[in-house]
Amino acid sequence: MKGGTVQINWHETKPVLTLDFHPLSGLLATGGADFDIKLWLLVCEEQKKGPVATYQNSLTYHGSAVNILRFSPSGDFLASGADGGELILWKLHVGEAGQTWKVLKTLSFHRKDVLDLEWSKDSAFLISGSVDNSCIIWDVNKGSVHQILDAHLHYVQGVAWDPLDKYVASLSSDRTCRIYVNKPQTKGKSSEKMNYVCHQVISKAEPQLPDDSRPVKSHLFHDETLPSFFRRLAWAPDGSFLLVPAGSYKLLPLAEPVNTAYVFSRRNLSRPAIQLPGATKPVVAVRFCPVVFDLRGSNSAGFFKLPYRIIFAVATLNSLYVYDTESVPPIAVWAGLHYAAITDIAWSPDAHFLAVSSQDGYCTLVEFENNELGSRASASVEIKVEEKKSDEHKSEVSIESTTSDRNTKAQASVESTTDDTNTKAQADERDVKEVSSIITSSSVPNKQAKRRITPMAID
Repeated sequence: MKGGTVQINWHETKPVLTLDFHPLSGLLATGGADFDIKLWLLVCEEQKKGPVATYQNSLTYHGSAVNILRFSPSGDFLASGADGGELILWKLHVGEAGQTWKVLKTLSFHRKDVLDLEWSKDSAFLISGSVDNSCIIWDVNKGSVHQILDAHLHYVQGVAWDPLDKYVASLSSDRTCRIYVNKPQTKGKSSEKMNYVCHQVISKAEPQLPDDSRPVKSHLFHDETLPSFFRRLAWAPDGSFLLVPAGSYKLLPLAEPVNTAYVFSRRNLSRPAIQLPGATKPVVAVRFCPVVFDLRGSNSAGFFKLPYRIIFAVATLNSLYVYDTESVPPIAVWAGLHYAAITDIAWSPDAHFLAVSSQDGYCTLVEFENNELGSRASASVEIKVEEKKSDEHKSEVSIESTTSDRNTKAQASVESTTDDTNTKAQADERDVKEVSSIITSSSVPNKQAKRRITPMAID
């Protein structure tokens, strides 16, 4: 792999707050504090140390900073959210002069800044999260509000749409992650209206202590003092698990909190199944590679028991980790990429590029060589993944958590509530296991890590 921070004028040297790749053409779109959306073509030049970004054109319409932009899975639309509640839908037009993006609709209802967006798999619906403490599900074809989810008590900084269309998830600075389940309402004789109701509210954990002292509940997520407006969570491309950033947990009541990202298995969304290795800075964004890879068979100690490899990127405020579902340690780590906080992550549709944006006004581009991440999954495996998307029960593959010391376990119970009862019920205690081995990597300078941080700590 090769690449690095590209020293070009992305957005008039102002913060780059978001980026995304078009799912078909591979064009990179960036949004920033200059109120603009810019499109870039990434090319590889052998004499260069990394990919080169060539400016294509700008989409100018917003009157405030662009916080989030996402292309629809079909590639026909682009949604962009900005300060002041601005939410714009752009449509791709193909003509003799080439491809152009034009404003299709303005979605007006949010009263304050829009911080995150996610499309449904069929590109028919869109969910947005805002500083007004609400999530809104939009009907794209009608350009209207389909449903408002307003149970959060603080900013909604991340939203995610289940690729199997059963769940949506939101993450807020009120220190809760909410999972909503689709319970369609009968609209007519042959049609059902999509309707999401609160299924789980994940908030606190109660660790089991080694002695007989009374356990104390601790929050699973950072509060509003987290120095980032973004907590971008994501579903795995096959829907088997949900990856949630901004995690913070304590091994002991008086211990310092450890930063982490949580993995929630689709089979049980009430509590984390895995705590990813921590770092010295909070995790602010996660993003899945759209390509599924064949198993390498080189490591049987992975957390996930899947018939293929899924790769995902995890960004802290100042570092980037790349993991796969077949091994425990990250397969790549970059530290000290930017002078200010990382804001977003994006993978190209062919997994050839990984892009990271930052508030320092620059973006980092990483190019992966052919087969460097592995061999693309065979057609039969990919077909199985698609079949899972059409059958909810088939999608529930097993996620298994392991530890290097199997005699040591940490048990946690998570508070779960539903909107139907408006009461809190404590969940049964379940195992949440922690990886405790310290693993060194040539990608990271050698530094003795505190024992509670696994497997590596990066300043």
